Amino acid sequence: MPKKYLKEYKNKRNFSESNEPKPKTKNERKSKKKKPIFVIQKHNATNLHYDLRLEIDRVLKSWAVPKKPPKQKGTKRLAIQTEDHPLEYAKFQGRIPEGHYGAGEVEIWDKGDYELIEHQKDKKIEFKLKGKKLEGKYVLVKTKYGSTKEQKEKSWLFFKVG
Repeated sequence: MPKKYLKEYKNKRNFSESNEPKPKTKNERKSKKKKPIFVIQKHNATNLHYDLRLEIDRVLKSWAVPKKPPKQKGTKRLAIQTEDHPLEYAKFQGRIPEGHYGAGEVEIWDKGDYELIEHQKDKKIEFKLKGKKLEGKYVLVKTKYGSTKEQKEKSWLFFKVG
């Protein structure tokens, strides 16, 4: 793994005070060939939102979705890309202490595996979810929403297509 592996994730956390999972090193990980996983965590922080996480390249690529994820075609949700999270985070539930990044209650809202259909790195990700609440084909499409450069760089649309 490169030195910067999950650097942003690690820099935002104090693992001696928060029960969030510390990323395992390359040598600690067991390489099992299986279907990639997804998880959606309901995160009651400053604002209630849902964190969509897709396993891509041995990390959880992550987006904060301000409203409940869409179950039907035609409903589009803003998704703000956040830092990558370690795969261990897929099982995390609990309270992030006050004064820490992301302080608040985290619970698993849905999880399962998924099939990656198309991945155009910074433009579009199409995938088929197989969860308990969400099933079917979904898309994340890069947008230019927002009034600041940072907002425009991190904004995506998340919606169901089939």
